[in-house]
Amino acid sequence: MSKRGYAASKKLLTGLIGAPIAHSASPAMHERAAEALGLRGHYQLIEVAGADAAGLRMMLEGVRRLGFAGVNVTYPYKEAVVALLDELAPGAAAMGAVNTVVVRDGRLIGHNTDTTGFARAVAPLLAPSGNAVAVIGTGGVGKAIAFALASLKVSGLRIFDSETARAEKLASLLARHGGATVAKSVEDALDGATGLVNGTPVGMLPNRGMPVPAALLHEKMWVADAVYSPLITPLLAAAQAKGARIMTGRELAIYQAADAFELFTGLAPSTEVMGEAFDEVMAARSAAYHAA
Repeated sequence: MSKRGYAASKKLLTGLIGAPIAHSASPAMHERAAEALGLRGHYQLIEVAGADAAGLRMMLEGVRRLGFAGVNVTYPYKEAVVALLDELAPGAAAMGAVNTVVVRDGRLIGHNTDTTGFARAVAPLLAPSGNAVAVIGTGGVGKAIAFALASLKVSGLRIFDSETARAEKLASLLARHGGATVAKSVEDALDGATGLVNGTPVGMLPNRGMPVPAALLHEKMWVADAVYSPLITPLLAAAQAKGARIMTGRELAIYQAADAFELFTGLAPSTEVMGEAFDEVMAARSAAYHAA
């Protein structure tokens, strides 16, 4: 829909497909951004666990027919939806993962704003003289993070996954985009690395684990986590204790949402407004968690 169309209708229906997603800050971010632009936005959580291809197809057909401008897609469906869409943006096609589906003239078009969002977030951490960065996890978000780092010309990208075949598949996809080395272990991935990114759900509440041993962290590296619940994951707490620079999942959450909003509407939202909404959700969640 054109900018004029949204301005005239004042209504915006978007949402999120995934499971579990009750914790998502996306409704607050998208609805607050819409309000700031004079739109009446509603962001619907579509939580369905264990959906097969037929189930996902039914949900996407509803998105196509029920007036949605588009939906975001999260775990565990970022790769499963790819084959069910009418078209893929080049970046999403290259990695085989989608986190944003836009409805255009009745067609479902897949994008990946995890990649663009993470690239915006991580750029200030990268050294102009070169980087060796380890990415742990090569699922939907790990793929997006690896492609984001490749787009930023990271020279020494290492990827590790407990499922070696999955890491090798990602390495083959990255071959045309600067390449990546498949690490045999987290120790191998972090050997000499200046940066580390957790692209797994390890550390997301109620899980309190760490994707790498604390002994491998040190003050001369930076550490980022895609998890944002909690903001300071066990990994980031351990990195801080070692004197390392850290980046929480806040920036990725906000920038990927902003890029998705712009794809849905053609309008650039305020990342400050989205950030305020995100912070309010996280503050309320933290208070509830500590009160329990």
